[in-house]
Amino acid sequence: MFPITTLFSQTYRTVIATSAAVLLSGVMMTGANAADIATTYNNSCAACHDSGALNAIKKGDSAKWQQLIKQKSMPTLIKSVKNGMTQMPAGGLCSGCSDADYRELIEYMSK
Repeated sequence: MFPITTLFSQTYRTVIATSAAVLLSGVMMTGANAADIATTYNNSCAACHDSGALNAIKKGDSAKWQQLIKQKSMPTLIKSVKNGMTQMPAGGLCSGCSDADYRELIEYMSK
């Protein structure tokens, strides 16, 4: 039989190792997320926001994006993207995007 201190020691090491793995995977996903936003933009938003089709604000037009964000607020913009607008389908062609993804996409386009 294992002494109780050995059992606690092994359990402690397992908990620490698992916690470290979870934290590390979160950091790795954050780094990968930046590349994912660019890919998501190219696959969904670029169709209109690169060219300005259907009066979409062009990616990189910081002044217009900042004006829109100030005028409507980020939560309202996210809601508009999710629900769609006259010229934009619901979700903005990104069916798998979360609110956080939409926020990042708007921020990405505004730079």
